[in-house]
Amino acid sequence: MAEAFTLAAVSQSAARAAGRVMARCDTLAGISETPGQLTRVYLSTEHLQANRQVGEWMAEAGMRVWQDSVGNICGRYEGQDPSAPALLLGSHLDSVRNAGRYDGPLGVLTALEVVSHLHQNGIRLPMAVEIVGFCDEEGTRFGITLLGSRGLTGTWPADWLDRQDAQGITVAQAMENVGLSPLAIGASQRAVSDFCAYLELHIEQGPCLQTAHVPLGVVTAINGARRLNCEFTGHAGHAGTVPMGQRQDALTAAAEWTLAIETLTTTTGRNLVATVGTLECLPGAVNVIPGQVKLSLDVRGPHDDDVSSLLKVLLAQGHEIAARRGLTFAAEQFYGISATECDESLQHRLSQSVLHLQGQAMSLPSGAGHDAIAMAECWPVGMLFVRCKDGISHHPDESVTAGDVAYAVQAYINTVLSFDGGHL
Repeated sequence: MAEAFTLAAVSQSAARAAGRVMARCDTLAGISETPGQLTRVYLSTEHLQANRQVGEWMAEAGMRVWQDSVGNICGRYEGQDPSAPALLLGSHLDSVRNAGRYDGPLGVLTALEVVSHLHQNGIRLPMAVEIVGFCDEEGTRFGITLLGSRGLTGTWPADWLDRQDAQGITVAQAMENVGLSPLAIGASQRAVSDFCAYLELHIEQGPCLQTAHVPLGVVTAINGARRLNCEFTGHAGHAGTVPMGQRQDALTAAAEWTLAIETLTTTTGRNLVATVGTLECLPGAVNVIPGQVKLSLDVRGPHDDDVSSLLKVLLAQGHEIAARRGLTFAAEQFYGISATECDESLQHRLSQSVLHLQGQAMSLPSGAGHDAIAMAECWPVGMLFVRCKDGISHHPDESVTAGDVAYAVQAYINTVLSFDGGHL
């Protein structure tokens, strides 16, 4: 991760703040349900303990603190005009199982350093600054993603309260067990007029910034995705008696298609990615030619039109391969989410801050989902990425450097100070 950047570009206070962020990430990593691993799921004892700890840090930074009706931890640092729409900063505090310590908490703790900077220097912006530590972005316990952010936007589906965890406990029961009321979920919803924008800082969860040798990047969009179940059907036969030229081998068709997916997606570019993640051969015997292969296809990209166009090409290729080999091909989509574009003016603010620090402002899409997806339904969103070692995330080896975090804190502070009254 060597590069030409030095900490001379950031203030001494930002460097000290980075040290606090790293130490606090370590503190939160110790709040886990599994000894020796980091696992912190929605409405667990550890979730509430983490909320209390972050709430204490919010109070130290001069914020009014509360936990909302779905379990988000929130803080508010007042501005000059209490009636002005506030600027909201945030990320999530929950984790996957056996997680890294920076995915989510880094965004909350760097936001805290922004407010601490304002508080310590007696700065009151024209608008208030709020921070939210979302309670459940990962969906680890109940299989529900963006639960915390959809509490703020008021878009909880009616059936979420009935969803069960692995022990058969429903969301409603889990809420009651920790003193939250399932009937009060709507109290967490914020009015559109409450905020002027939402900013989120997050580790990249990919290798692009490391490859470019820069600490920070500005997110252009969060990728949309399409997921499909696909199937090649040929004819099973004896592995020893059917000549090679007379086979209707579903696996060789699937293999050819998988390689075509790689080639076509790479050639298309435009930050599109496509993955065959599962494959099942039937009948699945060592001495039988596969007569049927079931496989998955995941296509993602920052622009929905590009995703749709690529998917059309890939499916057409599947049909062509099948027809040429005397097989049939079928595909059915079982999941889809639209791309979330980041606000152009917020991208500009972030880019100016990053450009000032590292001499260039790299723009890139996010291949992973974030709370900003839900928040963008109500408010303009912007995202800042921080380089992570080898692009590793959702794993104990997840790693960032204090130097990169210092750049992130400084860029975050500069971006927030650029607001002149909440007008974008």
